[in-house]
Amino acid sequence: MGLSREYGRAISEGPTSADRAGLAVLPYPSGWAALAFSGELKPGKVLTRPLAGEDVVLYRLRTGGVRAVRPYCPHLGAHLGLAKVEGDVLVCPFHSFAFGPDGACVRTGYGTEPPRAALRLLPVWEANGAVFVWRHHDGREPDWSIPTWHVIGRRPARYAVWELAGHAQEVIENSVDVGHFATLHGWKKAETGGPVAYDGTTFHLSMRAHESAPLFGEFTVEIEVDGYGLGCLHVDVSTPRFGLRMCTTVLPTAISPNRMQFRQLNRIAFDEPGWLPGPLARVVSRTAERVLNGAVFRASCAFTAADFPIWDTKQYRQPPQLAHGDGPIGPFRRWARRFYPETAVGGAGARSEPA
Repeated sequence: MGLSREYGRAISEGPTSADRAGLAVLPYPSGWAALAFSGELKPGKVLTRPLAGEDVVLYRLRTGGVRAVRPYCPHLGAHLGLAKVEGDVLVCPFHSFAFGPDGACVRTGYGTEPPRAALRLLPVWEANGAVFVWRHHDGREPDWSIPTWHVIGRRPARYAVWELAGHAQEVIENSVDVGHFATLHGWKKAETGGPVAYDGTTFHLSMRAHESAPLFGEFTVEIEVDGYGLGCLHVDVSTPRFGLRMCTTVLPTAISPNRMQFRQLNRIAFDEPGWLPGPLARVVSRTAERVLNGAVFRASCAFTAADFPIWDTKQYRQPPQLAHGDGPIGPFRRWARRFYPETAVGGAGARSEPA
């Protein structure tokens, strides 16, 4: 399924108050971080993307596999973001040393015997239209993965990318910050469907929003949120009254202290009206998806963007002074500790919230 690309502009052109605050209270989180959408990385394409203060070079083999490597050639240090892919080998731009899919040097630019040099490969995982790279503070190999989830609708996914000040944890934490959905996003009422369910490196949350709109009156929005570490949210949204379903992937990536890239991917589907004959119901559903796909995507991006000025200027407060109505922020922060070095637990955790 193809992808429509819609890049958002950076919120801040220069340092913000969050940047000027100095090093983030939170270090870089460990786990999977999205560095690109699958549609950006065509066979033979080379991309350079930031992750935790360093460059990562991504490229796709002709066989379809993706490689992620440290950016400097082991020969004499040229930046491999300038390299090219020839078949399944990456060719350094400086001396044409070529490296195979396993990272080993397979030839030099002079026809001489290649040295025992190799690229430093990073664990990479492609799923759900995104390319993830693994980073762990103690260098351990991946011990969990992001599952493949359902694909809805008949239209290509649409996606956007922004860069702004802030920390990836703040984005994921927003999903349990029930209070801000009313005060910032204007929901008439939001409520959780029970406690957040934590399972190792994942969590699940059910929510319901009560909304009203001119001409439509009152309606409800059902939300199912699944979190995977501190770098990926999968959100299912449905409005039963209108037959609209939306699947949104939220991907914050820490790129430097107090700065992140924020990726969002959306797909929509409209249920076939049960009161129409089958063929006509399918036509109505497909027409609604085609006509409203762009409008729903823009509305989803606008909803997300309401948080940008907050993340762009705020400071992470630890411990927070929590109040009734905030939502389960305290338990979330305690769960989030697992993604940081033990010496940083004091900064990543939270004191207990009000009962």
